[in-house]
Order: sequence, then structure tokens, then C-alpha cells
Amino acid sequence: MELYKQHQLKIYNSLSGEKEVFKPIHDGKVGMYVCGPTVYSYVHLGNVRTFLSFDMVFRYLNHLGYKVRYVRNITDAGHLTDDGDVNNDRFVKQSRLEKLEPMEIVQKYTVYFHKVMELFNAFPPTIEPTATGHIVEQIELTQKLIENGLAYESNGSVYFNVFEYNKRGLNYGELSNRNIDELFANTRDLDGQNEKKNPQDFALWKKASPEHIMRWNSPWGEGFPGWHLECTAMSTKYLGEKFDIHGGGLDLKFPHHECEVAQGKGCNHESPVNYWMHANMLTMNGLRMSKSTGNFVLPMELIEGTNSIFEKEFHPSVIRFCFLQAHYRGVLDISNDALIASEKGYNRLMEAIELLPNLQPSQNSTFNVPEWKKTCYDAMNDDFNTTILIAQLFEAVRIINLINDKKETLTAEDLAVFSKTIHNFTFDVLGLASKKESSQNANKLDAVLEMLIQMRNEARANKNWSLSDEIRDNLAALGIQLKDGKEGTTFNY
Repeated sequence: MELYKQHQLKIYNSLSGEKEVFKPIHDGKVGMYVCGPTVYSYVHLGNVRTFLSFDMVFRYLNHLGYKVRYVRNITDAGHLTDDGDVNNDRFVKQSRLEKLEPMEIVQKYTVYFHKVMELFNAFPPTIEPTATGHIVEQIELTQKLIENGLAYESNGSVYFNVFEYNKRGLNYGELSNRNIDELFANTRDLDGQNEKKNPQDFALWKKASPEHIMRWNSPWGEGFPGWHLECTAMSTKYLGEKFDIHGGGLDLKFPHHECEVAQGKGCNHESPVNYWMHANMLTMNGLRMSKSTGNFVLPMELIEGTNSIFEKEFHPSVIRFCFLQAHYRGVLDISNDALIASEKGYNRLMEAIELLPNLQPSQNSTFNVPEWKKTCYDAMNDDFNTTILIAQLFEAVRIINLINDKKETLTAEDLAVFSKTIHNFTFDVLGLASKKESSQNANKLDAVLEMLIQMRNEARANKNWSLSDEIRDNLAALGIQLKDGKEGTTFNY
């Protein structure tokens, strides 16, 4: 159903600093790109908040009837810090620490990321490309920027010429609202190799030192792509030179997204994105999350209760509900008290929804369902305001309890609309799952695993080692570890 024709959705555009009426480039279709995880370590809660925010956006656009192509990348290459030292390549550092190949690190933490997203009931993107799978496209973009006079080769590396870009009136700094003169005055050359024409120029391609493991051939010698380049390459390949929405965490606005704007304009002579969206940061107990200070908890530690900060474990939908109670553009602070309160609110909502099938219709309605439904849509159409939407869902909870107590009434028609609207916004748009449903799914998964373990045991008994190993390896690739012991085979996921 093309609900979008009945609704005027407004999105806060970071580029203009204003809420703008959403008008997709192609009627009924939306192209959306979101910067995905850098898979050299466990995804943290701040990342999870960002990805769940854009999962909610994806869900609402789908609910309105748009055909959405949602692209979210995996960063699995490069990612040097600003000093250009190979010893600071995050993938190389982690591979040395864990004594694994860099691509083993990539696989390990990609599997973990997918597992976490599934637990939080996030839809997978339509396309999930990797940086290493698009080296050719990144080299081609670099060559195009050189041809356009906006990039230059220096000692086997290639840099984007910010000074030349701005000299052409293209305004580097427009997205992050930074003054280019201040950028020029305050930028230091952290490379230490005097390769750049200007300190603020950023790398499109870096020459690989002899110690660098992840490297590819290019017209400028062996090297690897710059971090900013990969998103431009993948977004334009799958969404075109200009697309509707680009999302990510607020921390990516500068320099990452600023560089994407410059690369897009430099290659294709137009701004690559119509609507830039940024999710704000997550704090914990009023402080910025940091491993060094210990003010830090991983998603699985919060779900399983294996941490010293929170008093108990929390269901993924409770955590998701907590995140969605704040607007995606606002700072969100999580604490033990906040999660306990969210758990109580989530349980109230689920208990009320369980009452819906038992409510009896009446001859008249004492509650204005159409007006309440409009308020729900108004909230989401106002830059995806889940805070107000959830307040309206709790108004629905109040009405459900009053109807159950025979203090309010709804006609059969109003009750059907009321129930459908609650389900649509709670489960389809907000992406919450009932604990009962999650438990049933977990039981089904356990039953399937037990069946696979039995098949593997039979294969081992028949000395069919190839089938036995195939079952074990395929489960391991999904993040499910089998452990053989004296008491039999157990699993961990």
C-alpha cells in the first residue's frame, strides 16, 4: 500500500541544518546508504544505537510503501590512524594481538556483528558490500579525481587536493559547517613524510610499506585505499552518482562524510546526497563510553548480564526500546536505572498488547481512534520522532486497560484499526519483539541445533569425517561453536 502518498515526511538534513520535506529522486523508491562497522573488534553499544536508528528509518520507509534499497558497508581494509604508521593499522594490530590473519579478524568480528544485529531484531540491509570487494572501483575513482585535477600522486600515495577543490568554489567544510580558513590554519601534517601539498589533504590511496599485510596492485604501486574513498565507491556503485539518504553516526560528519561530499562533487560535479542524517552519541552513566576508563560495556555483556556495571541482564528488545525512547538526533544516556525503567515500560506495553485479542467491541466508541492514529503518524513524519510515538503507544496502553475494565468502549471497526495500528508501530516500525516470541524462536533454534548435532554424531559414527567437519565449520561461520566432550557435544551461540 502506497501510504507515502498520504503522508508528508520531513527529515532533518544535516547539510542544510533544517527539516525538509522528503522528496525521493525516483517516485516510490528510496536509495539509502549507511556507514557500517569497521570489523577489527567487537561492535560497541554506540554503534548499535546508530544501526538501530537507521533500522527504524528503513522500517518506517518500508511501512509507508517505499521500495528501499538500503546499502550498509563493511569496512574490512586499511583504516590507518592519521600518522600513516603501519603499526597503527587497526586490522594489523588486532591480527598480531590475536595471532590471526587480518581476514580471520574480519570474519570473526563480522559474524559477531551480524549476530548482535539479529538479536536486536534489525533487518539486514538490501546490500552489504565490503571495502576489499571494491578495490577496482576505488582505484577507478582515484584515477578520475586525478584526471579532474583534484588529486595528485606523491611517493606512491594519492591525495585529494583540498586547496584546489576550494579554489574552484566547491566549499570543503559545507556539511560540518567548518570554516575552510580555520581548517587550513589549524591542520598539522601528521604524516611525517612531507608527501602532501597541503596538511589538510586526505589520502585516497596509501603506499604499502614492506610490513603492511593487506595490499593491492594499483597504477601507483602496491597499496591500499583510504577510508573515505570506500563509501563513495560503494554508494555510487549501488545507488548512483546522486541518491536520497546517507546516514551514520554524528562522529562521522567530519572528516569522513565531509570527504565523501568532496569526492562525490570532485568526480561527478554534483552533490552526491540529498539528505544527510546523523545519529547522536550514546553515553553511559552520564559519561562518554571509553575502554580506558572502564566506562564501557559490550552488547552481549549487557544482554547476558556478564558485566560489573549493570545489576542484571536485559532482553535485547528492552535495550532497543530504551534507545528508541530518545530521538535519534539527541544524546542518549543509558544507566542501570534507565534500563530498569525501560524494562518496566516495555513489559507494560507487551502486557497491554496481549490483552487486545480479548477486548470486546461495543456499539459506540468513547475514544477517538482516527485522531490517535494520526498523532502516531505525525510523530514519525516529524523526522522519525520515536519519543512522541512511544508516548502515543502508552496512551494506547491506558485505553486498552480502560476498555478491559469496561470504562472505555470501541466499536468493532475502531477496535480493528486500533489493534492494527498498535501492532504496526510496535513491531513493524519500532522493531520490538515480544519476549514470548523471542523465547519461541530460541527454542526452535535449539531444536534445529540438536538435530544437526545428532546428524554430525551419526556422520562421525559412520566415519564420514567430511560431513562431520562441514556441519561444524558451517555452524562456526554463523558464530555457533560446537564443543565435544565426555558428556557429548554442546553448543555456544
